[in-house]
Amino acid sequence: MTTHTKLVAAIAAPTPLVIPALAGVAGLPGPIAPTSTPAANMSTLAAKPDDAVAGTRFTLTDSGLPANKSVSIVWGTANVTWVVDARPDSVDYLGRAATKIQVVLGQTETDAQGKLSVTLTAPRDFGGIHDIYAVIDGVQVAKGGFLIARSATIRPKRGPIGTMITVTYRGLGSSLYEGGASLLYDNHYVGAMMANWTRGTAVAHIRATGPVGIHTIEVADAISFKYLNIQQSPIPWGTGEKFAFSVTADIGRPKSQVDWPANVVPTLDAKTTLQLTGLAAATSASANLASSAGTVNSKVGITAKGLTPNAPVDMEWSTVVGNRVNCTGTCWSFVSVPLGNVTTTSDGSLQGAITIPDGLGGWHVVQLMQGGQVKAQIPYYVKRSIFGKGVSSLTLKQGQRFTVHLKGLGWTQLDNTIAVDYDNSYVGYGCGFNSNGDTVMNLVATGGPGTHLIDMYPLLYTQQPSYPNTPYGMVPVLTYAQDAPGLALGYQLPAIRLAITIVK
Repeated sequence: MTTHTKLVAAIAAPTPLVIPALAGVAGLPGPIAPTSTPAANMSTLAAKPDDAVAGTRFTLTDSGLPANKSVSIVWGTANVTWVVDARPDSVDYLGRAATKIQVVLGQTETDAQGKLSVTLTAPRDFGGIHDIYAVIDGVQVAKGGFLIARSATIRPKRGPIGTMITVTYRGLGSSLYEGGASLLYDNHYVGAMMANWTRGTAVAHIRATGPVGIHTIEVADAISFKYLNIQQSPIPWGTGEKFAFSVTADIGRPKSQVDWPANVVPTLDAKTTLQLTGLAAATSASANLASSAGTVNSKVGITAKGLTPNAPVDMEWSTVVGNRVNCTGTCWSFVSVPLGNVTTTSDGSLQGAITIPDGLGGWHVVQLMQGGQVKAQIPYYVKRSIFGKGVSSLTLKQGQRFTVHLKGLGWTQLDNTIAVDYDNSYVGYGCGFNSNGDTVMNLVATGGPGTHLIDMYPLLYTQQPSYPNTPYGMVPVLTYAQDAPGLALGYQLPAIRLAITIVK
């Protein structure tokens, strides 16, 4: 194992992420509006109704405007994205960023008396108050507003323990306090819901748990946790909703499952350890792997060409070792793990296979070395996986300790930790950095005889190094499937779902 020391400094270079293409997500409500300037005296553009859910028809009216003029109806909105600091040795999470924009929602004309009346549809957009302008010849002659209200649904509304419930919350806003929500199950905190990349629509999937009978599911604003007196806040419309779910039976322990997020094309290529470091300047060699992602200990075919003919090749795995606890100096180091040796053919090519090391998850690089130089390298993503049954015992007694065992946790602030819910109640998190991706978490069996669920979700680590203005840190990210910063860098961070049985 070769080690290259790296001094880690808590100095961030913020990068707002380009939003990946996500299926089913609404686009901008209209084309970007040309620049306009406010009139010295703007009139009031009245909306009726002025507070409703997306899809509602509403009418804008005004009078006393210039007669027989074309009018652009301009809608104020925003683009919201995650912010990271992506480096060759790690990725730090730096929060979110919102950029206000204006789009053209519609066109109309004033009549001969200077009156305006136009009926539009409230768009699928962020919730909260939106400014609306009537623009004539590049001048904002009138201003009004419309509030896109919250709404929520759950499906289904009944089923046995383990039933997957889809919770959809629409109308989350673009500002920080309007942009997030908490999900509660029988007043237990399940995790956070966000809608930065999904223009105000947050979707989470949780499993039904608890004794047979009625259970309460609630979505509630604001940042990570429920704002208990939000009616007295500057955003009193963020009141959330609650639902009744009927657990019909305990039919036994459901099978373990891994729920992967959306498979999107990454928008930031700075994702791979040593991707651009150490490559020989004059090399023309190239390499390919049979797959770009997999779990530890999986075998992957490798081919290469353009290498020195009839010469040995050292295949190495680039990764890191270290931790973030009490990190004030050298916190982690690059290491190279040998993958084997092979000799090229007379045309400088090779064909073989490698075994992915049992180590950290996330992005790594397979490097082909000749004469002490890196002649070719190719990225590989190590996925999270369940080790064995996932739990030390499937059948336990009340109060008995047990462990949950995972492989492939990473080292960046996007993937070094995982949040754990027990029966839809957040109980803590596990970290895989110091243990080289091998994560054994300690829990206690509670809740009485019957089936009990362990659901694990991605988590944004904000402890070390820590940065200001990093909301949603250290809590389960329930909307990981479409709204998590790692997706833009090719990170596939799933929900992992296990279960145990408590016996008398």
